[in-house]
Amino acid sequence: MADRLSSLDVSFLYLEGPTTPMHVGGLAVFAQPSGGFDYDTLADLISKRISLVPRYRQRIKSVPGHLASPVWVDDADFDLSYHLRRSALPKPGSEEQLRELLARVQSRPLDRNRPLWEMYLVEGLSDDRFAIITKTHHAMVDGISAIDISQVILDVSPVPREIPDDLWMPRQEPGAINLVADAVGELVRRPSAVVDTVRLGLADVRSIGNQVGAAVGGLLSAARIAARPAPGSPLNATIGSQRRYAVARTDLDDYRAIRKEFDATINDVVLATVAGAIRDWLLTRGESVTPASVVRAMVPVSIRAEHQSGALGNRVSSYLVDLPVGEPNPVLRLSQVSYAMKAHKESGQSVGADALVALSGFAPPTLHALGARAANSFTRRLFNVVVTNVPGPQFPLYAAGAKMLQMYPVVPLAAGQAVSIGLTSYDGGVYFGLNADRDAMYDADVLATLIEESLQELLEASQAPRQGRNGRRR
Repeated sequence: MADRLSSLDVSFLYLEGPTTPMHVGGLAVFAQPSGGFDYDTLADLISKRISLVPRYRQRIKSVPGHLASPVWVDDADFDLSYHLRRSALPKPGSEEQLRELLARVQSRPLDRNRPLWEMYLVEGLSDDRFAIITKTHHAMVDGISAIDISQVILDVSPVPREIPDDLWMPRQEPGAINLVADAVGELVRRPSAVVDTVRLGLADVRSIGNQVGAAVGGLLSAARIAARPAPGSPLNATIGSQRRYAVARTDLDDYRAIRKEFDATINDVVLATVAGAIRDWLLTRGESVTPASVVRAMVPVSIRAEHQSGALGNRVSSYLVDLPVGEPNPVLRLSQVSYAMKAHKESGQSVGADALVALSGFAPPTLHALGARAANSFTRRLFNVVVTNVPGPQFPLYAAGAKMLQMYPVVPLAAGQAVSIGLTSYDGGVYFGLNADRDAMYDADVLATLIEESLQELLEASQAPRQGRNGRRR
């Protein structure tokens, strides 16, 4: 039987549009090793390791008549030189030039006729460094339940690990008759999926909540939240196809110190830091900020059921958290965030991805697309900004002997979302990547700087005498 895309994976294909390419990405900065590192070094490394990620030599093939979701097939004409590209900055390349290059690279959609990934070696960076930029379609990887190619090129030692020789031979593509037969067989086994998807595609926002809620318990929570839509915010805007990219660099020890002092979690501190930064950013724009002002963040958490262990695919749950941007006191902001996150966890009412995207498992893609588009409008009403926090290894990693110094995520924008905020912790650092619409977020770098300042404000509050932090002795 063909290896079919899951309902959530294929939704990322249907949600993709001219202004919303659905690929995730990354920026990694490396120190030049003593033996040097060039395009041939990287190409040789990928050639030896690509067998560890079979999906990266596969492309998507549609089913005739759109009777079922597409399938993965081996790309008989796989060409590594197409996917691995070389670029350079004018020496000495600045970090601003690197971010501008990344923004332009990430603005372009991937070619669906080929395996859905690209990698760029960027040479000429100042201080004897180079960078690697990656793009991978969201349908292929969610960063946790599947392995990204940027992971397999890394080692825990400067000496690369040995990988057995890869004698790859592409499997023959399934013919049209086999694809149709498999699709019809699945529809016969699950006929209700078609009806459900038609309903999703034609229903309005409220009836989407009611109908899918009957089948997916997680949407009941989403429906209740939808009764009070996310507040209006410049974080929501009509977006174009071009992007900006900004970064913030912070230290993990600072988050740990704040967590310990205020009995919070690292993620609580992250969200409180983001809340403080957005508050100050709104003020720089002259926006009205009152004590009751909030910004609603979607905080995705990637999960994997036991039976999915080792499998490729996406499973995501998310919390919808109102960030108290109206609170000027950083300690009280953290306290409010901690309380909200604790309430979410205790209630067990996280919003499942299949609830948010309103998916139905084996629907014909043309109808499934209607449901996904309707859900895309639905989620725009639910939140203002996405904040993803993925913990990484707290020790150095190497690519062919080159030490990785920094790693930043690139999170795609949904329709109506002016900026997405991703962060990854690595080797003692916490690295924020802000992927933003070029016009709506002309000041993305200001928000990035304010993230660093907001964390410093919390850190200073944690180190202040206990009596002075909130006006009373503890």
